[in-house]
Amino acid sequence: MLNISLLASYIVLGITLAAPIGPVNSARLDKGIKNGFWHAWIVGTGSMIADGIFMVLIYFGLVNFLDIPIIQIFLWLFGGFVLIYSGVESIIGANKFSFDQDRKKDSLLRCFFTGFIMSITSPLSILFWLGIYGSVLAKTATTYGTSHLLIYSSMIFLGLAIWDLLVAALTTGLRRYLNFKSIIVISILSGVSLIGFGVYFGYQGVIALFS
Repeated sequence: MLNISLLASYIVLGITLAAPIGPVNSARLDKGIKNGFWHAWIVGTGSMIADGIFMVLIYFGLVNFLDIPIIQIFLWLFGGFVLIYSGVESIIGANKFSFDQDRKKDSLLRCFFTGFIMSITSPLSILFWLGIYGSVLAKTATTYGTSHLLIYSSMIFLGLAIWDLLVAALTTGLRRYLNFKSIIVISILSGVSLIGFGVYFGYQGVIALFS
């Protein structure tokens, strides 16, 4: 029999895991304020698909390949490149924003791949899911058995989806009260945040490469 309180706690866990400020949330904020609800939501959806892939890999125990040094180096360096590129793009395009409804917006497909690539190439995400989700699986299996393990796991994913909707709605609401200058400032701060994460990733990749 399913434990309802445990289901609810895993939904909360999913929201908690998604909430910390990081590259994806920075990108959500930037895309949502510039383009609206669907663009913020689709960035998060791309990230969730990547998270789902990590969860499946961990669930089926297919994570040993992540211990291969060349894979780790590639993820650090490529992840750093993606973040730095996105950050620079956000800063350069900050003053090109217009409230004109007819202006050219970022494509939804591009926003999707922004979120997906940021997450799928992030060693921090991999280590995060290995540490958090791996321990959750172990504890749940030990305490409640394995019969409903997949259902409990899906509640974490539901929490991620709820957070995605909340952030997309929040950025849409904020957009109504922001002026041109404040949106430029947010875009620049978002870009600097992404570049900062990118430099960190790249630095770790270089250390791994020469160690």
